[in-house]
Amino acid sequence: MFLTIATRSSVPEVPATDLGFLLHKNPARPQSLEVAGGTAHVLYPEATAERCTAAVLLEVDPIALVRSGRGRSSEGFTLGQYVNDRPYAASSLLAVALGKLFRTAMNGRCDARPLLAAAAIPLEIHIPALPCRGGAPLAERFFAPLGWTVDARPIPLDPEIPTWGDSRYVDLHLTGELRLADALNHLYVLMPVLDDAKHYWVDTDEIDKLIRAGEGWLATHPDKELITRRYLAHRRNLTDTALDRLTESEGELLEEEPTTEVGDDLPGSAAHPVPSGGGSASTPPSLAAQRRATVLEVLREIGGHRVGDLGCGEGVLVAELLKDGRYDQVVATDVSSRALAQAEKRLRVAEMSDRQRERLRLFQSSVTYADARLAGLDAVVLMEVIEHVDPERLPALGRAVFGVAKPGAVVVTTPNAEYNVRFEKLSAGAFRHPDHRFEWTRGEFGEWAAGVCAAYGYGVEFRPVGPVDDEVGAPTQLAVFRKQEEV
Repeated sequence: MFLTIATRSSVPEVPATDLGFLLHKNPARPQSLEVAGGTAHVLYPEATAERCTAAVLLEVDPIALVRSGRGRSSEGFTLGQYVNDRPYAASSLLAVALGKLFRTAMNGRCDARPLLAAAAIPLEIHIPALPCRGGAPLAERFFAPLGWTVDARPIPLDPEIPTWGDSRYVDLHLTGELRLADALNHLYVLMPVLDDAKHYWVDTDEIDKLIRAGEGWLATHPDKELITRRYLAHRRNLTDTALDRLTESEGELLEEEPTTEVGDDLPGSAAHPVPSGGGSASTPPSLAAQRRATVLEVLREIGGHRVGDLGCGEGVLVAELLKDGRYDQVVATDVSSRALAQAEKRLRVAEMSDRQRERLRLFQSSVTYADARLAGLDAVVLMEVIEHVDPERLPALGRAVFGVAKPGAVVVTTPNAEYNVRFEKLSAGAFRHPDHRFEWTRGEFGEWAAGVCAAYGYGVEFRPVGPVDDEVGAPTQLAVFRKQEEV
């Protein structure tokens, strides 16, 4: 199996050979790595300041692959496991090899060239023989929405006998300006998807691999369902779970708004010269990250030692709370058992010490039902939760949280519907997330908050989250409710 990744540069301060830094593989030294069923090699056929090409060659040993228990047994004839196209055509074997060879690069990390790792650079990828069940048009459908110019040419069964027609393989050329990390993740997912086969058993761990490699692009891909189904070997239960998680992440993708043109962030360029002290710029945080940071800051202002995250999802905020030693107890709830299972996995509850586990209470609960286990908390957070509740159930939420649990303070965040016009990917009148039941203007949020305060004895103040637009305000609106002293 063989593929090449090439880049070019016309900026002397940023030679094309910096590709070696991004891949963490020195162009002057070929490297090899043993992988399941064979050996993967990385070498550079060309390495000049103007153009650099990294080649990946995977030598597959079919006998070792079968003996390892990873070979497929349904090849159709006795020697089918040993005599097949695996040593020559890009497939899940090559995808796994890429994951091992370039793991750090796929995560977007490069301490030596951080700005370059965050930048879109000119890339050319060539896979001479790629199994493609669906033909060249399917390769176009999968790669083109990701920013690639696709040249997929069918390979004839026999060039000497044209009447036999084309094989199921294509000679694939991709060109475009993308982050290298994104390009590698596209290949990692889509090579086995186009082949529509994997050389190993697919289980629930594959969902996490898909979500991780598909972060930032798969949730909004027009063919995400077909990609997900093929990646997970058409196993319906796994596919449904993965699609649910992708749907949840789709709303956050809409809110990721970089404030600079990352394509100009090349080290040594006129716009961004390399600091003499070795400093580096960083990509602006997403709105979701800004929201979490603001909530954490508000909780520190409120004080207290017992806090709750109601509607905690997969536990991203909970993880930050547990890092802060000021909190003696962190309560995390969600109505979804699947979300709680993901939170438990993310937080590594099984690996926690007894002392750590005593600080965390993770259980299933609904924000619209009174739950005595939530009583006595110093503060609770409803971060991007209320908009998922049917409007007719909001009074029940008010009673359960403000009337029964009665925490000392409640922090609520919700989208500002007025700001939606600033999201280019969001069509007019659409919500940011398919599960949102409503999205409020600032006036509507204020009216609901005033009603809660009057009914349950709280005071409220409002804060913006994210960049404030003079016309439509901030993308997220935050309210801090504090329990008033009874007279």
